[in-house]
Amino acid sequence: MKLVGRLVALYRNTARLTQTQLAGMTGHQVETIASIEQGRRALLPSLAASLDQLLDTKGALAEAVDGMPEIDLIPVWAGEYLELELEALALSWYNNQAVPGILQTASYAQAVFRNRIPVYSEEEISIQTASRLDRQEILHRLSPPTTSFVIWEPVLTLQLLDERNHLEQLRHLRTCARLPGVCLQVLPLNSRTHAALDGSFTLLETADFQRLAYSESQRGSQLIADPDEVSILTQRYAMLRAQALNPEETVGLLDHLLGEQ
Repeated sequence: MKLVGRLVALYRNTARLTQTQLAGMTGHQVETIASIEQGRRALLPSLAASLDQLLDTKGALAEAVDGMPEIDLIPVWAGEYLELELEALALSWYNNQAVPGILQTASYAQAVFRNRIPVYSEEEISIQTASRLDRQEILHRLSPPTTSFVIWEPVLTLQLLDERNHLEQLRHLRTCARLPGVCLQVLPLNSRTHAALDGSFTLLETADFQRLAYSESQRGSQLIADPDEVSILTQRYAMLRAQALNPEETVGLLDHLLGEQ
């Protein structure tokens, strides 16, 4: 990734363009160009193709990106995703194991981290919980991102907590479902169709209109930049939303689980 970044800087300087000028020509933020040149952000194939045209590099950057090892092309740590999440224009989550982190109460987050193997110390649990709760700030901004959630119903009945805290988590979900820009849907357990049996994933649109996906597994996390792979997950998410309860029905289900209907 650093080598490709150096190539971008070399070709830009050869063309006698500043980072600001190149950003303006591509429709991206200056920080995006700077991050790519410094090796902190992957150069996506679509932007590589645009730069090849603008800088007259005869496909060199697209070829360099295509030849990069996957570990360099697609960072495998969550930190890259969290940075993008803060700036995202739109976010979509499908979860089938636990409540999405951005919707968790403090008690629920603590329970999730307390179940981790290898185990966290109490200090690490506290640090991780505080960090997770800080992420929820994006839902309460004056101009929040458009956010969509599809949660498989068993997640709502999984009791990692005592009854009081379990009900608190359900009430929190109902409160979040009413926030501006938030769409919360539950895929019911009795649904005969399920477009994402392969597991959870997240879709996001960045501040410079790039579409990415993110997934976690037992082996770690993966930021997905390949347009074909992102397209497949986008199609699955669209189908999930059609298969799930609508937002009003979802709130009704939460009311039922809370014994208020």
